[in-house]
Amino acid sequence: MMNIAQLISLCVARLPVVALSAAPRKIVLAYSGGVDSEILAYGLAQYAKQHPQFDYQLVHVHHGLSANADDWAVHCQAQAEKYQLPCTIARVKVELAPRTSVEALARSVRYEALLAQMRPADILMTAHHQDDQLETILLALKRGLGPKGLSAMGKVQSFGKDKWLIRPLLDLSKTDVETYAKAQGIGHIQDESNFDEKYDRNFLRQSIIPALKQRWSAIAATASRSAELCAMQQSVVDEELALRLPLIQREQGGEWVINLATFAQYSKAWQALLLRGHMDFLGFAPPSKVQAEQIIAQLLDAKVDANIEIKLSDVLIKRFKGAGYFLPIIAVTHFTKVAVSSIDELLATGVTYGHQKLVKATLATNSGVRLPRADEEVTIEFALPGSTRCQPQHRSKGRELKKLWQEFAVPPWTRSTVPLLCYDGKLVCAIGYWNEKAFVCAENEQGLSVKC
Repeated sequence: MMNIAQLISLCVARLPVVALSAAPRKIVLAYSGGVDSEILAYGLAQYAKQHPQFDYQLVHVHHGLSANADDWAVHCQAQAEKYQLPCTIARVKVELAPRTSVEALARSVRYEALLAQMRPADILMTAHHQDDQLETILLALKRGLGPKGLSAMGKVQSFGKDKWLIRPLLDLSKTDVETYAKAQGIGHIQDESNFDEKYDRNFLRQSIIPALKQRWSAIAATASRSAELCAMQQSVVDEELALRLPLIQREQGGEWVINLATFAQYSKAWQALLLRGHMDFLGFAPPSKVQAEQIIAQLLDAKVDANIEIKLSDVLIKRFKGAGYFLPIIAVTHFTKVAVSSIDELLATGVTYGHQKLVKATLATNSGVRLPRADEEVTIEFALPGSTRCQPQHRSKGRELKKLWQEFAVPPWTRSTVPLLCYDGKLVCAIGYWNEKAFVCAENEQGLSVKC
């Protein structure tokens, strides 16, 4: 008879040593009360007695999507008492919307609820098994995903950047799980939605996978091996990508951009990988194959003066002065002039616009711009006319503001958000870019240094 506690122990042992050095440490089980998570809770109770150095928590996420949801919560609390493990019922609301997947929304809020119960370095444990892995692989094929998607689920993975995820049952079939539960007399709930084939996973589970297993009995195991091979190859790609990605990236005006001249030197295959890597680095969803091809073609092949603007679900992609910009699609804030009541206010709290801090200031000798006179009005302004005559501190001649924006490679779409320190409406400092020569503090005098 298999030993669930030992399977948990083997997963924990695979965590990097550095992950085990932080304290306190908690193991959190995503506990639905279904047969899979039930046998894992049963095994976790045994493991907890053998490893008292950890804290333990069962977390049942109550979506409220089923009329039986309250009964399931009661079941989980009762079972947790038998296992002598603490149990939390996390109540969440799934905001249904047109053209959205209930499965995806429920999964998203479920993981948010689990994350809320965890601290850095904690371990989340889920009850995915071999048949779940096969479902994930088939769904990845249906979506046209590459090796990363076909890697499916691993036994040990990072989770939420500073936490860990383990799946002790991943080598067990659904039959193994059900046989174990029956032999141990472990009660469990049955979610009626698991039989509704309008959901893709249920369609695979009820109609496709049984037929595949009837023809090829070992398909779940062989598909898992394919996923492991894909994961191995992806890890090599990720290692190489980590070396190459910094070579095409640079920070420009507070944005991480792609240097297109360097990017163009790579092969088409590497361009696609680097594009996905850069978007992942910025936190955007990966593009499809067709989208990636269109983005690369637009960034590299469009005419120099073309106004490139590619909009995906969560990102707006633009090109300016040989760089590719990837901007989040958010509501644009239109800034207006902000009056500064006193220099003391500027030094103490800085200047805010709504809840956004725009600028902060410090005093230093022989540095920055001169302090305003008592009769000068101090303002933070935006979008001065492009014809405004300016002369940066170390320049012998002045230039129009619009020419300086181009010289400093400030993209047109961000120029109206650059805060400009003004005295009586005259430009004193383009904050983050230059100080005006006429307003630089005199030698041995205190000056005002203003930053974003």
